[in-house]
Amino acid sequence: MTGAELAPLELAGRLALAFGLAVFLGLAFEEVYKREDRSSPGGVRTFPMLAVSSAMLYLIEPQHALAFIAGLLALALWLHAYLHNAPPGSKSTSLMIPVSNLLAYLIGPVALTQPPWMVVAVSVTAVILLGTREQLHRLIEVVPQDELLTAGKFLILIGIILPLVPHQPITAATTLTPYHVWLAVVAVCTLSYMSYLLQKYVSAPNAALLPAILGGLYSSTATTVVLAKRQREVGLARSDLTAGIVVATAVMYVRLGVVIALFNVHLALLLAPALGSLFAFGAGLAAYEWRRIEGRQHAADLSVPAVNPLQIPTAFIFASIFVVISVVTAWIRVTFGQTGVLIMAAAIGATDIDPFVINSAQGGVTGLSATMLSTAVLIAASSNNIAKAIYAVAFGGAESSRRAAWMLVVLAILGFAAAAVYILPSAQFSISNRTSSLASSHLKDAYVKPLNKGLKPDRLTLIEAANTHVKTGGHHGFSQEVRREAGR
Repeated sequence: MTGAELAPLELAGRLALAFGLAVFLGLAFEEVYKREDRSSPGGVRTFPMLAVSSAMLYLIEPQHALAFIAGLLALALWLHAYLHNAPPGSKSTSLMIPVSNLLAYLIGPVALTQPPWMVVAVSVTAVILLGTREQLHRLIEVVPQDELLTAGKFLILIGIILPLVPHQPITAATTLTPYHVWLAVVAVCTLSYMSYLLQKYVSAPNAALLPAILGGLYSSTATTVVLAKRQREVGLARSDLTAGIVVATAVMYVRLGVVIALFNVHLALLLAPALGSLFAFGAGLAAYEWRRIEGRQHAADLSVPAVNPLQIPTAFIFASIFVVISVVTAWIRVTFGQTGVLIMAAAIGATDIDPFVINSAQGGVTGLSATMLSTAVLIAASSNNIAKAIYAVAFGGAESSRRAAWMLVVLAILGFAAAAVYILPSAQFSISNRTSSLASSHLKDAYVKPLNKGLKPDRLTLIEAANTHVKTGGHHGFSQEVRREAGR
């Protein structure tokens, strides 16, 4: 929509918006560039004039915007002449000064032709960049070059590889597509990268457990191993280290919920009561251990070394493991049924459970209900807790890490109990249906088959079959008809 097509009131509103944003930009510009050098072009008066002038020039000839282009060229020539003749050492030679003037000139037509949010967003972004000049320059000292390379790898994963992978399955062994596989890689890498950045650059006073919590977001198993080794170094059971191990596992349940919700909201909501309860219980155990710290003990180091999670080879290894688990799970489901999948979930708990959990959430295990998938996830997480208890004792020593190991085992037992709560109603329903079906088949054999052969059904057999049919949930009407026939 061109400015000439706007209604008068809307046109006035757009011009007022352009004027106000130009004033806003001019204030920020003067705060940074005109405190010491008042000769710098631009400011709280110049920018509104540029915005209004460009809007008027655009309205004169909106079809090809020739008048606007002429004004833009005139402004560019003037800025070039000014910067060319600027005195040596003047701050006016900064490229930000002509760029700010050109941006102020563009505000007018953009406010007339584009949605208001666009010109507001651009203006606010410019003001933030102007006002945070010193802070942004200090980032050069704070952020090392390796972090920039890490951010570049992250952009490669999500911005280059993900859009290029195909959306169609490439094998009949699994229903997942390469896009689903790489999406799982991106999801795990994103959570790990956020945790990595928080571990490395965020420090909170009076939050000694924060490193262990962030470690749990990254990898509860790695956090357990690191803190267990510190238990061995100290040579005695430290309540703070035990609390760190337990809270890392408690945070694992939150991480699982978030990962599942990214791919299957229904499954995440179904698991929410169990995962939330396990998290709360684990957090309670960690808080109890933390309160046991003796006053004479100095706070132990609960930090976990922040390792860059965005190594491209590591991402491809994760993708390969994900594909293997997807294929094996599908084969076990077809060959051994639901029981085989649950046994596999228990076995996978000794390793990284993320590929199995994400594969389940994405629908890689066909033929299983949401209840069975929830059961499998809880079994995998509980089995992983048992593995971490073993790691704690192995790396920290039996005496130093005994309490942490027992608490992890308690969380595992509670997880298995939660899995049983999910699976038992389903199993009972399945058994009931099977029993009812068998009783119904027996009743039909006793009543219908003799009639088809021209024989009279046996009276006692009919009554027994009808009673069994009703007890197992069969249809009462059919049973009553059979009883009447038996009484004749």
